[in-house]
Amino acid sequence: MAKKRSEPGHPSVSAERAGRLFRMLTLLGVGPQTRTALTRRLRLGVRGFYRDLEVLRESGIDVTLGNGKYVLLEGAVPAIERLPFPDPGLTLGEARLLARGRSDAHKKIRQQLVKIEH
Repeated sequence: MAKKRSEPGHPSVSAERAGRLFRMLTLLGVGPQTRTALTRRLRLGVRGFYRDLEVLRESGIDVTLGNGKYVLLEGAVPAIERLPFPDPGLTLGEARLLARGRSDAHKKIRQQLVKIEH
């Protein structure tokens, strides 16, 4: 089966991973954390930890390692706002309804509809 590719800067995630990324940012928002503490709290292996860290970085969220601890270089709230959202499984009709607003989110949906419909 072919691996689904996402746009650069907009990684595709499952609902499970989105929840885990949210929890990781919440933990890092409290303060610096060791990899061991994060993997234990998130019930995640080392390989999964580094994959999740890569998704955060692809999303423009800066997490660095300093003195053996991972540090979120901004507040948790703005970082969480940039987390990728799992595919909600909308129908084309539902997407058209959501595209009717004026916000940037509505514009993104309209742009996707244009790509599909033209």
